[in-house]
Amino acid sequence: MSIFDIFAKLEQERASSPAAPAGPVEWLIVGLGNPGAKYENTRHNAGFRALDTYCKKTGQRIDRMKFKALVGEGMFGGKHVLFIKPQTFMNLSGEAVRDAADFYKIPPEHIVVLFDDISLDVGRLRVRSKGSAGGQNGVKNIIYHLNSDQFPRVKIGVGSKPHPDYDLADWVLSKFQGADEEKIQQAVQRAMEAAEEIVRNGPTSAAQKFNGQTS
Repeated sequence: MSIFDIFAKLEQERASSPAAPAGPVEWLIVGLGNPGAKYENTRHNAGFRALDTYCKKTGQRIDRMKFKALVGEGMFGGKHVLFIKPQTFMNLSGEAVRDAADFYKIPPEHIVVLFDDISLDVGRLRVRSKGSAGGQNGVKNIIYHLNSDQFPRVKIGVGSKPHPDYDLADWVLSKFQGADEEKIQQAVQRAMEAAEEIVRNGPTSAAQKFNGQTS
């Protein structure tokens, strides 16, 4: 491939990419997970997977490094949003969220966080308008850096440990098998639909539509 072919291909990709929305960013849509191939499709990466699935479906791109995260701007729920996948590893996710929120002056109420929840059966969703971390360290770090727990979130059920002695870290870093893999594929799609409903009509409406649903 000649240099001219390369430039032509880049220009074609640029032309086919959706234009950035006009106006300021109004919402942050945050998917939590750990960066790196070894963590792909693990239980702990349900938030990343939700955003990745949305990108495959819509052509949205989340591929620029900013705020210690992979980010991408787009229209979502009728609003100009910034999609965020923190690259700091789960336990420091709040650094990226805080930096983006400070830069765009986004209040906590306009930050939607999608993440895994081991207290929910695989595939079950739960929308909350605010609240504690519930033992999820990424959410705990976001609360710390925002100095607020007043942000809406979409919890994605990944199932509880198979028995009490099972190491928690090993469990959340394990991958889905069989029927559970099918359930989580559907759940992450619905999680993005729930996030979009939060942006459009608020967390109460999203909770009424999506809480308790299973794949």
